[in-house]
Amino acid sequence: MASTVLITGGTGTIGRRLTQLLQQQGYQVAYLSRTNKPVPNVTIYQWDVQRGQIDPRAIQTADHIIHLAGAGVADERWTDARKNEILTSRTQSTELIAKALSENPNQVKSFVASSAIGFYGGDTGDRPLNETSPAGADFLAQVTRAWERAEDQVAALGIRTVKLRTGVVLTMDGGALPKLAQPIRLGAGAPIGSGQQYISWIHIDDLCRLYIQALADESWQGVYNAVAPTPVTNETLTRAIAEVLKRPMLLPNIPNFVMKLMFGEMAITVIGGNYVLNKRIADETNFRYQYADLTNALSDLLR
Repeated sequence: MASTVLITGGTGTIGRRLTQLLQQQGYQVAYLSRTNKPVPNVTIYQWDVQRGQIDPRAIQTADHIIHLAGAGVADERWTDARKNEILTSRTQSTELIAKALSENPNQVKSFVASSAIGFYGGDTGDRPLNETSPAGADFLAQVTRAWERAEDQVAALGIRTVKLRTGVVLTMDGGALPKLAQPIRLGAGAPIGSGQQYISWIHIDDLCRLYIQALADESWQGVYNAVAPTPVTNETLTRAIAEVLKRPMLLPNIPNFVMKLMFGEMAITVIGGNYVLNKRIADETNFRYQYADLTNALSDLLR
């Protein structure tokens, strides 16, 4: 029988594409969802994180769990209430899964969980970072550390646990790329700040393939930086988008203070940068990227 993969956050941008690729490879897919809204060829189980409720059948029938759920970091301005939601949506949902696994008979072989390169801090300059680099101290780092500690509760049950610290995901189905591409299409694109801040990126298909290999390959364990092999600067990314779209770059860089006025504390997600390396993936796995080159990735997505 085909293995069943239970996904949280399955209706999000990454979850939808991951579902397609899993089904293409013969996996059965189920979602943990706040609603029972049907999804074609997907079994829906309900949960309510705030109330600590979860349909036990979701756990009892799963062979693997992929945990993507969490409030979007860049979806809304960071008020105190929003920051609390960003944190608790990750920690409480993970703790609920760990509790359900401990209380219900199950056959779960792997738990592959989302994390973020925000672990290292929102702005670490051009210092190369790998999986052994220390955590940062800002809000995003605090969230990610707490998130990963919650994921350790699943590992403590003896279930193989993989944490994918994800960079900037390139997709036209949401995230940063459509927001960057639209003004460039209109001839109004420009790098942000100095333009020299590094962006550690990954094509959405490569990210989804990492999730699939992580659940299938029993040698994967612990933390991996889910980024493409070569980070690029904000200016390089912006100019590469313009080249693929065949549009000029005429405007001066957008000053940092403008971004801070627009986004407040959340501006760190665009004016900060990280030079994050995929050291464990490169050194310890046989994973091969389909889109290791930025131009190839952008050409696939923008054309």
